[in-house]
Amino acid sequence: MARLRSFQRLAAHFVDIADFLLVYIEEAHPSDGWVSSDAAYNIPKHQCLQDRLRAAQLMREGAPDCPLAVDTMDNASSAAYGAYFERLYIIQEEKVMYQGGRGPEGYKISELRSWLDQYKTRLQSPSAVVIQV
Repeated sequence: MARLRSFQRLAAHFVDIADFLLVYIEEAHPSDGWVSSDAAYNIPKHQCLQDRLRAAQLMREGAPDCPLAVDTMDNASSAAYGAYFERLYIIQEEKVMYQGGRGPEGYKISELRSWLDQYKTRLQSPSAVVIQV
């Protein structure tokens, strides 16, 4: 949940230059599987889409201002983006511009913030114009 709050703060800071989306995928540490000792919630492995939707509501509560999508039960989004179980991306005009490392070790909000800071600076810089005479 701390990472979710950090993401929410980042999204609020850069709302003027980017759209943010959370995608809830399969549970990393289900209560009936590989349980984490510091798990904030008791969420069993999803047996159906309704289970996943209910669990995703917890994420919605942690980031109420960010749109939320839910992966399919065949984990198509997770497979396509190699999420396992957290990952940050920047996609611009259907092209991956930034791909963070796989979580939890590779999930680095600071890297994403740096990329967005640089992008914002480029947007605010006057463009060079060449005029032929």
